Amino acid sequence: MEREGSKHLSLNDAYRFGLEQGLEREVNEIRNMEIEWDRSYTSSLRRGFIADLFERKGLLVSFKERYWPNGDTPEGERLLRRYRKIKAQYDDFLLGREPDRGDEAEMEDEDQRFAAESDPRDFLAKNLDRLEPGMRLFQRGDQGGVEFPVDDGRIDILAIDRDGRFVVLEFKLSQGRNRALGQLLYYMGWVDKNLGNGPCRGIIVAKEISSDLAIATQRVPDVALFRYNLSVSVERVG
Repeated sequence: MEREGSKHLSLNDAYRFGLEQGLEREVNEIRNMEIEWDRSYTSSLRRGFIADLFERKGLLVSFKERYWPNGDTPEGERLLRRYRKIKAQYDDFLLGREPDRGDEAEMEDEDQRFAAESDPRDFLAKNLDRLEPGMRLFQRGDQGGVEFPVDDGRIDILAIDRDGRFVVLEFKLSQGRNRALGQLLYYMGWVDKNLGNGPCRGIIVAKEISSDLAIATQRVPDVALFRYNLSVSVERVG
């Protein structure tokens, strides 16, 4: 699943930034390049070319400051390494060299970790009433409540409850209590300051809720914890 957001480098933002820097020819080449190989990392490959372009032009730091603050986090640095690795494998493919299958397995593992977070989030964004009756996704013009942009990141889901209060939902996989709760509180404070109608509420959704996170959350008003469970069913169609 390829999607634009704070975790991944946004191609739309990258193209916009490149045009602002006078790189129209280079940006259009990356945007319109025909990719023909035996792998599915099309968008990540373009991100690798964009990151390489901005780095060669000395613009990567400026791009991250303006459009991709997550790029300066450990997660962002890991993603950049991944984009570069995919680009290097594509270069090898064009030259007829065999790719490193160990690298491929590592990237597949990363894809599964991203899917583990994004799939429940995208499902819940379309079914918020499963959390609370009357809860709906925030929408303002063209800006929806999924990956809602703030000054230092993006909110996984920004919703509105049946009483008209904002609700900040964050999905966590294995982060510790301090980072999970601290990030949520920052987003809640940002919403109160910039969108008003506060105080807003916060929800952490995770596959596993640790006892220390549960204890810490008890001392924070208007923050709730939800555990999600995944199930898979198959149906024969032929």
